[in-house]
Order: sequence, then structure tokens, then C-alpha cells
Amino acid sequence: MSLTLATPHTEEAPVPALAPREQETLRHIAAGRTYLQTARHMGLSKHTVDAYLRRIRAKLNINSTAELTRLAISLGL
Repeated sequence: MSLTLATPHTEEAPVPALAPREQETLRHIAAGRTYLQTARHMGLSKHTVDAYLRRIRAKLNINSTAELTRLAISLGL
């Protein structure tokens, strides 16, 4: 299942969908796990987790972990 969001500023421009692994990564980080804990749980390197989070931030124009967490909570992840 992919996730498509509308930007908080306007509903006219949809945000690119998050891939399932990006959603899973976001869920772990929002739950308070570190990059290393997330990586171990997902069977990845922490560099891959970092890459997923950089992609999420770029897709959604989010700059902080707090914003990522707020988004994850609002989406029920």
C-alpha cells in the first residue's frame, strides 16, 4: 500500500507516495527508535535507513525528526 498526502499548505499539489519500506522506516523513527535500532529491526544497514529518511524528507519537504514524527502520528503510523 502506498501513501499519498496533500501538502499542509494546499490540497491542490499532492505529495509523492511513500514506498512501503519508507512508511515502515517512518513508523520506527516516530516510535522513538534510533537509526541503528530501526536498521536492525528491518534487516538493513543504518546507512539505508538514513537514505530512506532523506528520501522521505525530500518528498514531503520536511526538515526535522519532530516534523516526521508529527506526520507519522497524524497518519496513524
